[in-house]
Amino acid sequence: MNHTSDGSPTVLQRKLVTRLRLKLARPYFRWSRGMTLGARVMVIDGDSRFLLVRHTYQPGWILPGGGVERGESALAAACREVEEEAAIIPTGPLKVHGFFSNHRDFPGDHLVVYVLREFERRTFRPSIEIADAQFFNHEALPANTTAGSRRRIAEIISGAEPSAEW
Repeated sequence: MNHTSDGSPTVLQRKLVTRLRLKLARPYFRWSRGMTLGARVMVIDGDSRFLLVRHTYQPGWILPGGGVERGESALAAACREVEEEAAIIPTGPLKVHGFFSNHRDFPGDHLVVYVLREFERRTFRPSIEIADAQFFNHEALPANTTAGSRRRIAEIISGAEPSAEW
């Protein structure tokens, strides 16, 4: 195994170990918790474009967000995740779009989805978890945008009532 001159692991080695830990941790948390709660945010800019992020450990583009930690509200988790994943700082209210069951993919998993239209965008820098964060027109979403993200965006565009399923 290659190391730096001081004997510590290289940046690439640290990234690979972190990715492996994320891949292994996710199934454990799904198994060890009876129910999980996640928060996602539909960030919509002044040109009516939607923010999507691309993870380093799974394919596709998805709405930014993540798990709600013990002792944390879903709203606080949404604000934290959108800042961590996409360098977005809310300056206006996050409004609840809907509450969804994700039992097809992960039994016991639920998601709260918020809409954010007022925000400050800082400089995005890829991380070990997030490879990219970009705004897209709803008519030009990347081909590998996840189905759940596409459904939420379509609900906003059409004004349809949110479904119960992610």
